[in-house]
Amino acid sequence: MDLNISLLPWQQKVWDNKSRFKVVAAGRRTGKSRLAAYLLIVNALQADRGNVFYVAPTQGQARDIMWNSLLELGHGVIASSHVNNMTIKLANGATISLKGADRPETMRGVSLKYLVMDEFADMKPETWELVLRPALTDLKGSALFIGTPIGRNHFYDLYLWAKKESDPDWDGFHFTSYDNSLLDKNEIDAAKRSMSSYAFRQEFMASFEARGSEMFKEDWIKYESEEPADGDYYISVDLAGFAEAGKSKRKSKNLDNTAIAVVKVNQEGWWVKQIIHGRWDLNETANKIFEAVKHHEPLSVGIERGIAKQAVMSPLSDVMRRNNRYFRVEELTHGNKNKTDRIMWALQGRFENGAIKICPGEWNEVFLDELFQFPDPLTHDDTVDALAYIDQLAQVSYWDDYELDDHEYVDTLVGY
Repeated sequence: MDLNISLLPWQQKVWDNKSRFKVVAAGRRTGKSRLAAYLLIVNALQADRGNVFYVAPTQGQARDIMWNSLLELGHGVIASSHVNNMTIKLANGATISLKGADRPETMRGVSLKYLVMDEFADMKPETWELVLRPALTDLKGSALFIGTPIGRNHFYDLYLWAKKESDPDWDGFHFTSYDNSLLDKNEIDAAKRSMSSYAFRQEFMASFEARGSEMFKEDWIKYESEEPADGDYYISVDLAGFAEAGKSKRKSKNLDNTAIAVVKVNQEGWWVKQIIHGRWDLNETANKIFEAVKHHEPLSVGIERGIAKQAVMSPLSDVMRRNNRYFRVEELTHGNKNKTDRIMWALQGRFENGAIKICPGEWNEVFLDELFQFPDPLTHDDTVDALAYIDQLAQVSYWDDYELDDHEYVDTLVGY
């Protein structure tokens, strides 16, 4: 049967991919629903048994998004359709059913050959994990997840899993509205001029960024590749919890990272040479800290107070003894402030006044992503937290910058 399938280049890339589970984050009007319709029809035609489901956040949305597309694209192979129960029967006897994720009980007890979950970010993750994933087991069915991001929720987690993990069954894709060659680019540009930058990045550029408070602005960021001639190095460490031995990477993917901020400080401000970050065990963490100290010979080293610090001090002391090189570790505290206030006081004024410059490097992308999202609870802030702790360590005199105003000292550089 000739369906006369015509695909855009980005759709063809997803179509040709052989992964069992595909996660596609795409901007508005990209053509993702049309791709889904073709895949539903073809997979249903190839299925000798089992069900084919299209799932949207509600059945009403499923009807609005997909019903007419299926009737149009599959008219040559459709035997019958029933709008009341949202099912389409094809010439080979296979059935495509349109479902709503808000009623998961209607999808229990079936065997699925193929599944599309559209606008997955708007669904409860339990619908996939507890209802639909088990339904794919009997027939080893496949699934396509598509949608436009809404911040960093379970869709973001699934996309990262598909994109970064080594599981050969999964693959992830990211496309913007500009990837649809049939769309007038001038129309997209016109939308950009009339929308907030955040809304445009989410809706058209399929950005997973969270809506933050814009505590830190992009135009505050200053780069400096050359190390300042004067000043002293300081190293502050924000420790993550340490995973138990044998714990899977999938289960620990949302856990914090350890971050080691290496900063040179003088009267002009801070030069952030590097923020080393990663998820390591105790011994590797101790080695990372020791190597950073050995290389930069900081005036002071600080580690956040807590159980993690107590745990890392023993292997860190062992590394010092083996190398016959010792240094004192200061204990960093929260200072009776919540995290948001502490980071704001330490960093916001400095960035705004150009008193923090960062050295270009591969670590910039992770740090700036965390900085611009802060204080979103779904986004890591480990590198930002580590940098903020430098404020407790650095001993620099700013006598010329203090002004007396209403009996309060105001640091014009930092902003408080």
